[in-house]
Formats: sequence, structure tokens, C-alpha cells
Amino acid sequence: MPVHQYVHDKHLVDRGLSNYWGYNTIGFFAPHWAYSSSGTLGQQVHEFKTMVKSLHSAGIEVILDVVYNHTGEGNHFGPTLSFRGIDNQAYYRLAPGQPRYYTDYTGTGNTLNTVHPRAMQLIMDSLRYWILDMHVDGFRFDLASTLARELHAVDRLGTFFDIIHQDPVISQVKLIAEPWDVGEGATRSATSRCAGRSGTTSTATPCGASGAATPARSGSSATA
Repeated sequence: MPVHQYVHDKHLVDRGLSNYWGYNTIGFFAPHWAYSSSGTLGQQVHEFKTMVKSLHSAGIEVILDVVYNHTGEGNHFGPTLSFRGIDNQAYYRLAPGQPRYYTDYTGTGNTLNTVHPRAMQLIMDSLRYWILDMHVDGFRFDLASTLARELHAVDRLGTFFDIIHQDPVISQVKLIAEPWDVGEGATRSATSRCAGRSGTTSTATPCGASGAATPARSGSSATA
């Protein structure tokens, strides 16, 4: 499951329920506070780093489940928590001719606008942070087809894949794509090109173009 900071959906909160799975990210640079046993004022960062170090000492790699296809702000009825208030048009795909509404390829109410440079920068900066500062070994991209969409269609040679293929940091870790979303043509994405060393422990589509699996340090991986 994802470890990024997330929020609970209003329709769940109204019924006294919570988002158990965590696929509702609002903070792409922070471990979720409720997973920490030592504190919630930054202690969760130290605790996460300690966990990764301990897993590496045991020969286990850490692959993060990441959700960059949408945020926890929901549809046009959702709360304004961050990106909507900063620059709604830059961070979200808006419905053509009806910018009050969102284009929804994810089934959650909104879709992150990966064709805008600021939204793409957010994703890339987040990925580098979790590699360089938190020392994870790779990522599994939730609904990767959404990230591969350009104007509308899924493009396996699109901007997202080009950037991570060229990035000197991101291209060196394990990258795994979940090859679908709820939009048209979704299952065609990410089946032949992502970047990095091919994923080895998931039934999802590896993001490598060809080939051979890259073993973990001692043959094991842990997915967070």
C-alpha cells in the first residue's frame, strides 16, 4: 500500500469510515503520519529512514507503491487542500470547455495534469526525494496509464516515460507500471517502455523495455 501522506474521503468520513488503503495522496514528500509509532511532527521521516536501513541490512529492497495519477482533493465538490488552491489549471486535467469540472481517468474525481511542466516537476522531484533522501529502491506506479496520457490518448512514448528514462537518478531504480486506468485505451500503456531496471517481484507490468530481471540485493523485495 502507499505510504505518502493521504486524506480520508468526505463520503467515508460522513459515514464514520476511513480510507483504509491510502490511495488518496495529498503530500507526495511525506510518510503518512498515522503509520508512525514515534510521533507525527517529523518523527515519521526518521522512522521511515530507519525502517529502510533495517530492511537493507537484512538484504531486502524497498519498492514503494505510489499514486501520482490523482490527489485527495477529489472532484469539483471536493475540498481545497493544496494543489487546487495553488494552481487548479496547472495541476489538474480540466474538462474541455467546462473548466469547472475535471477530466477523470482515475475514478476518483480528478486526474493529475502530467502534460503541464509544474505537475510533471512535482512528480519527478518527489521520486528523486524518495530515492536520494529516503533511500528506497524503486516504485510501483498506480494506474500508470494515466501518467502516459498526453492530450487524451495513452502514449507509451509520452513525456512521462521520456523524462524518467533520461533522469540519471530515477532511471537507475526498479520501476513497475500498473497498465490500466478507467479511460479509453488504458490497457495499452506502459507495456513496453518505462525506464530503469526491470521490476522482478510484481504481477504488474515491469517498466523495462525488454528484459532480464534485475535481482534484489539478496533476492528479496518488500513493497510498501
